[in-house]
Amino acid sequence: MAKKEADFDLYIHGLLKEVGIEATAQGSTVPEINDALKTASKRQTGKVGFPEFVAVVKDYVLVFEDKPDRSFLCLKENDEISLSVVATEKYAVNGALFFAKKILANTSFKKVFAFGNAGDSKHHTLQPLFVNVDGYTELPEVETFENFSTQNIDEYYKRAVLGEIPPSDIELQDILKKAKNLHEHLRNYGSLGEDEKPLVVSAILLALREQEHGFKLQDLTGDDLEGATDGAKLYTRLENNLKRAKVKPEVNKERVLDQFALIKNRPKLNTVHDVLKKTPLKFYAEYINEHIFKAVISLSVEDYLGRFYGEFVSYSGGDGQSLGVVLTPSHITELFCDLVDLKVDDVIFDPCCGTGGFLVAGMTRMLMQASSDAGKDRIKEKQIYGVEDRDDMFAIATTNMILRGDGKSNLLCGDFFAQDPSKSQLNGITVGFMNPPYSQAKDKGTAHLSELCFIRHLLNSVTKGGRVAVIVPISTMIGKTKEDKAIKKELLKNHTLEGVLSLNKNTFYRVGTVPCIAVFRAGKKHPQDKLVKFINFEDDGFEVKKHLGLVETERAKDRKSYMLSCWRGEIVDVPSKFMVQTKIKDTDEWIHSFYYYNDEIPSEQDFMKSIADYLTFEFGMVTSGREYLFEEGDGDA
Repeated sequence: MAKKEADFDLYIHGLLKEVGIEATAQGSTVPEINDALKTASKRQTGKVGFPEFVAVVKDYVLVFEDKPDRSFLCLKENDEISLSVVATEKYAVNGALFFAKKILANTSFKKVFAFGNAGDSKHHTLQPLFVNVDGYTELPEVETFENFSTQNIDEYYKRAVLGEIPPSDIELQDILKKAKNLHEHLRNYGSLGEDEKPLVVSAILLALREQEHGFKLQDLTGDDLEGATDGAKLYTRLENNLKRAKVKPEVNKERVLDQFALIKNRPKLNTVHDVLKKTPLKFYAEYINEHIFKAVISLSVEDYLGRFYGEFVSYSGGDGQSLGVVLTPSHITELFCDLVDLKVDDVIFDPCCGTGGFLVAGMTRMLMQASSDAGKDRIKEKQIYGVEDRDDMFAIATTNMILRGDGKSNLLCGDFFAQDPSKSQLNGITVGFMNPPYSQAKDKGTAHLSELCFIRHLLNSVTKGGRVAVIVPISTMIGKTKEDKAIKKELLKNHTLEGVLSLNKNTFYRVGTVPCIAVFRAGKKHPQDKLVKFINFEDDGFEVKKHLGLVETERAKDRKSYMLSCWRGEIVDVPSKFMVQTKIKDTDEWIHSFYYYNDEIPSEQDFMKSIADYLTFEFGMVTSGREYLFEEGDGDA
């Protein structure tokens, strides 16, 4: 028992070190805490008693009590955590709460996080409490101590304990409110269609960038003279901005301008409105400049233009699927960067770039790593490639990159399948990100448009050894059709599957697609003895909230940190319900549920409970006259 507890203590200490928490074993380096523990015997004799670990992070005390058996996690009496001698001595949560109260009563500290940890390195429960003079609050279980690190603990306290809405959520709420208002204005005053609204917004955003070069909103006077309308003036300004951004080749610039031509060609947008007393275009420009412009151009991974696109579509009664659009949330585009361990010298390619969400996330991550202006310029000019088939989405993606300070991305409007993979490799692409169009392969005639065909073409477009991450419906990795099975076989012959993550069913909120992320290594045959990681990441700490959609909760950092530690091999003894590492065949279903097995041995208490439940059931059946259910047959068929 002692060895098991010592091993578990080492595991807990390792988790603390991973997030930079300096913890002291069997005491504290803070004199007043150490003095408080001198009378903190868990037997409540008034003698000395020490928890497994104590740490101080900012003005919070963290106290840890470990037990090697999950049966001794917590003892409650009348739904309250017991502080009886038996409870504090034998149970982890109870002991941690006891120590926390001693520290609060005998030191100047006012806030304590107490952790009752029970189990072993593979199967365990880490249960935090927040404790102050008013009592305790039970918090959601954790897998890591990421939320309690110096950089995260204040935010966690505000969210989990005080219930405050974080600034990022408030900003998102505000942006979505503005998007809703703007949608109403675009519809009511401009009679714009759902796919026209984001184009008008994008055009105005580009024109507003010319405020640095003499453009003023007062220049929009509602003139009806041809060439002098508000739309013509905005168009000229955005055209200048495209030139200033040095969008190349010329055909790309012309494609974008063609999409934005509606602002000068649509009479209703350029006619003074009776109620507004100005043209709708001037009204939109003023609204966007005041409420939206700064957020969109911020150095953030959030694809705000993509957000607007999705919101406009939803308000118009659709979900984007009818348009072939399933936009990727920013927490997923960030996760892609983590899964492939994106480096400053990588070259990114997204062949279905949509509004540019992956390119924005990848560029932002690499720019944060760059140590010089020359390095940042190189990233913008030579390390970002994208293809988009739809003209309107291409215009939005181009706008997105320009607004982020990058008009030099190598974006192409065209069919990805028409691109020669060998020529793409010449660009030195080391990382491929993709969210391909879903469910386009309806029959044999369209089988070449399946998600697996997109994956194969992308893998063939990346340099040998390059990393590719894709988000696709989970059915893609199952491979039901004859054509899909053949492609899966081909993929293993030419490339390596690193792993697959099953995702939250609400990742694409309002779309109804259950997705997964697959990560490959390009150009290297899959070794037969390769252990592939299959992770159940359905519980990712994101939840659907009214009026906001899918949002991050205080659990998200912990869940992501744990998952990435498993993914990188930093935690190897992982419960199979979360991750299975196994050899694979092309005929397998490449998802966690296919390989999952229950590796958890039931405890004696679990066994006895099952027996008791069965006996209760049998007794109920017998007393209700159904004893025949338990009679043995005579063997006849």
